[in-house]
Amino acid sequence: MLSKSTTEQASYYDNLENMSVLDLLNNINKEDKKVAEAVEKSIPKIEALVTEIIERFKAGGRLFYIGAGTSGRLGVLDASECPPTYGVPDTWVIGLIAGGDGALRKAVENAEDDMELAWKDLKAYDINSKDVLVGIAASGRTPYVIGGLVEANKQGILTGCVTCNLNSKVAEVSTHPIEVVVGSEFVTGSTRMKSGTAQKLVLNMISTSVMVKLGRIKGNKMVDMQLSNEKLIERGTLMVANELNIDKNLAKQLLLKFESVRNAVDQYRKNKKS
Repeated sequence: MLSKSTTEQASYYDNLENMSVLDLLNNINKEDKKVAEAVEKSIPKIEALVTEIIERFKAGGRLFYIGAGTSGRLGVLDASECPPTYGVPDTWVIGLIAGGDGALRKAVENAEDDMELAWKDLKAYDINSKDVLVGIAASGRTPYVIGGLVEANKQGILTGCVTCNLNSKVAEVSTHPIEVVVGSEFVTGSTRMKSGTAQKLVLNMISTSVMVKLGRIKGNKMVDMQLSNEKLIERGTLMVANELNIDKNLAKQLLLKFESVRNAVDQYRKNKKS
C-alpha cells in the first residue's frame, strides 16, 4: 500500500541493485530534471514570502530557519553562506537544526520529535514580532518545526515553510506555505534527494532575492563579499580594476586597504573628486 504522503510513495524504479552505474546515474538525472519545474510552480508563493521578508529586514527584523535532518542542514547552510557572500552580520539570517550544531554531522535521537524544542532554541536569540520564521520540512509533519511555527504565530511572528507534500501540518500552521511537490524519490523515501534539491533551490531564491533587494549586490557582483581567501581577493581585485579602469596592482591595494569591493570603489571615487 502506498503512503498518502508524496515524499513516502514508492519510487518509479525498482531493483536498483541490478542497474548498471550508467543506468543509475541516468535515472537519477531523469528524476532531478523534474525539480526545477516543481519549484517554478511555487514562484508566486515564494514571491509573497520574499516581499514580506524584505519589509521586515528594513524594519530591523531577521530571518530564521528551523528544520531537522537534511532540511535543518539546508537551512543552516543557507544562513551560514549569507555573511561571506553578502558581507552581512551573522545575526541577519539564522539557521537552527533540531539537536543543535552537533546534529549537522550526526543525528540526535528524538530531537525532531520534540514539539517544544524549536521555540526554546529560538528564544535564545530573542526572536520577536519584527522577525520571520521559515520552517523547512520535506514531509511537512516534523514536530520540531510544527511546534516552532505554532508558537511563533502566537507571538505575532510572520511564518512560512518549505515542504514537499500538499496539505501538510507544517503548511497549515504557516502564513506563507511553499509546497514544492517533486513526486516520489528515486530511492523510496530518501528526501535528501529530489526534496532536498527543491528545498535548496527555494532557499537560494529566498536569500538571494532578499539580499539583492537590500542592496547587497551591485549589477550582478558580490561587492560586499568577505575577502576570506586568495580566490576571493583575486576576484575582488578584478572587480575593482574593471569598475575603475585601473591596473590590478592598484586595485588590489585599494581592496585590501578598504576591505571590500564596494568600499574600495567608493573611496577611490571620493578621493578623486576631492
